[in-house]
Amino acid sequence: MCLFCQIIAKEIPAAIVYEDEQVLAFNDINPQAPTHILVIPKKHATSIADFNEPLVVSDLFQVMRKLAQEKGLDKSGYRIVVNHGVDAGQAVPHLHFHLLGGRKLNWPPG
Repeated sequence: MCLFCQIIAKEIPAAIVYEDEQVLAFNDINPQAPTHILVIPKKHATSIADFNEPLVVSDLFQVMRKLAQEKGLDKSGYRIVVNHGVDAGQAVPHLHFHLLGGRKLNWPPG
């Protein structure tokens, strides 16, 4: 069972900021911005290439929009990042989106 599946199963603690039947969101333990939330589907998929649940993808984006509004990020801007594969920086083999904001974000990222 992957790390994020263990968090979903509540076997590993996490600072959960949102949860419903399909989606879990929690603060990243190694934040790259003042707000850095990981938003994941509860159904395991290794990456975006393996996930074929369009309604859940829509739910994930609705949750990210809601969290951005709650954190006040919609006023100044925020970034949503999804990595596919090790070379792209995917460290955990479970599809996850990074919601980042709370400071000026440079492009390209470092």
